[in-house]
Amino acid sequence: MEFLDFILEHALVLIPVLNVLGLIFKKTEKIPDKWIPLILLGFGLAGAFAILGFSADAAVQGVLVTGVAVYGNQVVKQLKAK
Repeated sequence: MEFLDFILEHALVLIPVLNVLGLIFKKTEKIPDKWIPLILLGFGLAGAFAILGFSADAAVQGVLVTGVAVYGNQVVKQLKAK
């Protein structure tokens, strides 16, 4: 079973949004890199609540889409590393 099977179709749109936000935050010198995943978690939760309503399921979806966005970014970085 793939991890994307756990993410609702409506929440999938948040993954590229979080990736773009992560790139923007990365280029902002005022935000240390160590805080970017936590900031993205806040945006992921807010986006999931906006799309799915305020519920425990929406919170889980917010955490999952943030995890996919951050994990995916790290996978790409590690594969490019020498």
